[in-house]
Amino acid sequence: MEINTTRETDFYIIHITGDLDASSCIALDKAIAEAAAGGEKKLLIDCTDLHYISSAGLGVFMSYLQDFEAQAISMTLYGVNTKVQKVFQILGLDALINIVNNKEEAKQLANG
Repeated sequence: MEINTTRETDFYIIHITGDLDASSCIALDKAIAEAAAGGEKKLLIDCTDLHYISSAGLGVFMSYLQDFEAQAISMTLYGVNTKVQKVFQILGLDALINIVNNKEEAKQLANG
């Protein structure tokens, strides 16, 4: 798995490539934590190249929900493939995490 970060105006984008599992989720957790600690308020998670997600990977996203709500930080996933989206749906996590089709929708949602 590979994590790349970029900034587009008010948006901090974390791009995930590969499989997000127990061994690789530490890098994602670090990237999200660093963004929040750096004062980022609009996190966009680019999942267009995410092929697989394990329960550990899901746990990374879930671990930030309550803190981000309290800190007024928005986190939106986009470009999630059907296989990965089904994992979120089966567990009911799609009701808790913002998931949209593309970057433009993610930006619109983050802007409220």
